[in-house]
Amino acid sequence: MAFQLGEDNDAGMNEMNLIPLIDIMLVLMIIFLVTATVANPSIPLTLPKTTAEIVDPPPEAITISINKNGEVAWNDQVIGLPELEKRFQEAAGKSVKPAVQLRADQDARYDTVAQVMSRASEAGLNDLAFMSDH
Repeated sequence: MAFQLGEDNDAGMNEMNLIPLIDIMLVLMIIFLVTATVANPSIPLTLPKTTAEIVDPPPEAITISINKNGEVAWNDQVIGLPELEKRFQEAAGKSVKPAVQLRADQDARYDTVAQVMSRASEAGLNDLAFMSDH
């Protein structure tokens, strides 16, 4: 004589019960929302008003390239540091000072980069930008 409790289901479970998974996801979502608002509290600010005018970008940009061998190029023309200093002085004498875009190889010596920056600064060309790959 065999005892049987419940239904006789020899096929096993055909479907997975998703209710506990949904409950866990809802709890995790609530925890995330609460911690996100606590981590980024918004502070009401009244920003100052200014009368600064928008400055147009310089119409001319000088590209200075420095390779890993320490060679310096002015807009794709290889020159020496004394010639670079002379050209910086000429560019600084213009009515609108051009921007200097510095492209240095990742293996270039820091000394060469510093020499170029120093000569640009001495000439009065202070708008200096470093160029890089994405």
